[in-house]
Amino acid sequence: MTTGRVNPKFRLEDQGINGLGNVHYNLMEPALVEAALKNGEGTLGNGGALLVTTGKFTGRSPKDKHVVKTDSVVDSIWWENNAAMSPEGFDRLEADMLEHMKGRDFYVQDLVGGADPAYAINVRMVTELAWHGLFIRHLLRRPERAELESFLADFTIINCPSFKADPERHDCRSDTVIALNFDKKLILIGNTEYAGENKKSVFTLLNYLLPEKGVMPMHCSANHAVGNPVDTAIFFGLSGTGKTTLSADPARILIGDDEHGWSDNGTFNFEGGCYAKTINLSAEAEPEIYATTTKFGTVIENMVFDAETFDLDFKDSSLTENMRCAYPLGYISNASENSLGGHPKNIILLTCDAYGVLPPISRLTPAQAMYHFLSGFTSKTPGTERGVVEPEPTFSTCFGAPFMPRRPESYGKLLQAKIAEHGATCWLVNTGWTGGAFGIGSRMPIKATRALLTAALEGSLNEAEFRKDDNFGFEVPVAVPGVDTQLLDPRQTWADTAAYDAQAAKLVKMFAANFEQYVPYIDDDVKAVAIG
Repeated sequence: MTTGRVNPKFRLEDQGINGLGNVHYNLMEPALVEAALKNGEGTLGNGGALLVTTGKFTGRSPKDKHVVKTDSVVDSIWWENNAAMSPEGFDRLEADMLEHMKGRDFYVQDLVGGADPAYAINVRMVTELAWHGLFIRHLLRRPERAELESFLADFTIINCPSFKADPERHDCRSDTVIALNFDKKLILIGNTEYAGENKKSVFTLLNYLLPEKGVMPMHCSANHAVGNPVDTAIFFGLSGTGKTTLSADPARILIGDDEHGWSDNGTFNFEGGCYAKTINLSAEAEPEIYATTTKFGTVIENMVFDAETFDLDFKDSSLTENMRCAYPLGYISNASENSLGGHPKNIILLTCDAYGVLPPISRLTPAQAMYHFLSGFTSKTPGTERGVVEPEPTFSTCFGAPFMPRRPESYGKLLQAKIAEHGATCWLVNTGWTGGAFGIGSRMPIKATRALLTAALEGSLNEAEFRKDDNFGFEVPVAVPGVDTQLLDPRQTWADTAAYDAQAAKLVKMFAANFEQYVPYIDDDVKAVAIG
């Protein structure tokens, strides 16, 4: 039996996917919530939110992600960062998964990745879990209902958590698999219920396809001034740096919180929703995001809740530190209606420095911006992962290495060219520690960070007096109205300045050691600003 609306010439059978049980095409949110509850996939929470858990995987499994090594991509994939799978292994994986799927019910969502029609791709998502269909319906862009009757997919993603891969037979690492075949335009996901794999698979696709069209794909959030899309800002950053929080500025229009492209037309969101971390979320600090957790259809992942009242516990991380909520962009009151912006006027690189060395804000030259973009530095702090007992540096190139199919320099040079063409001002913002490293100092005050960002985005910060940082060579403002002057000079916030100097020297060496891998591939101007 089939239900829902679909192009009659583009059913699963037309793609060679036969023998399934019930197939539900493009169900809308109420029907997906109803199906998830009927299947026992989750619990109805306050306001109609759907409360789910994702089993043993509460985050992505990057080591289980593979790219099929076909002739068409062999020379363009960054193989040091992307595990290869043989075409033969993928063919066996596809055949075995399709056989496993027979007789089982599936949910199909026909969606779009990319708000700019010139660069959008049509994606068919086939999911075993109804709530995965709801999740991806939030996170990608939803065509008009009438458009579904002529929808054809550029790529198809099949997510079947009940299927386990065979490493020897399927040429993969474990029984969990995420396999991308660019020739077949097919992605297969097995043995993981973590829904983030669905959206990041689409991001990986766009990261591969768009550079050939001169479009810069970016792991960033974005916003623009009210009534002035030309005044656009983008915020690069890894998890925990404040990418979602700082872009959700009530005084500006939110374009999106995670994935964007920069084309000759300007900035555009890849997605139609947000996927926000909820640990320690509060109505006071982030009222808009907090409010989504009790709205109909919001997917609440891996959060502890009261069995009687269904109230969410935003502080209990016993299931995972990576608890999240997924919701449509329209649930944010100041979200852009078309998810489009101008060419970025300001580019912010976010880092969480647990060593207490970096200033709260620094102005970068274009070459320095490339250096820090390729470095992609942040730090893990004790307690976030098992075995982490002291701050650990994390260098994730382009602020998103797991999603980068191409070598990082290709993205870096594309970004550098766009900065040069459009004259964007670049800033490095540290949302980490001040007055000492983690365990001694304190977290950078959010009010100070917001005040500095406001000054940067409004343009007044460019008029400030700057000093040259002794360790990294970038420019640091000496004084900014409304911000404690001492905060702007990290060395002065430490009780023991000699300890600061030692910590700074240690961090500089880490940067230098990490950057050695890029030296053979970068231009002389970036080599000239490399530290260490």
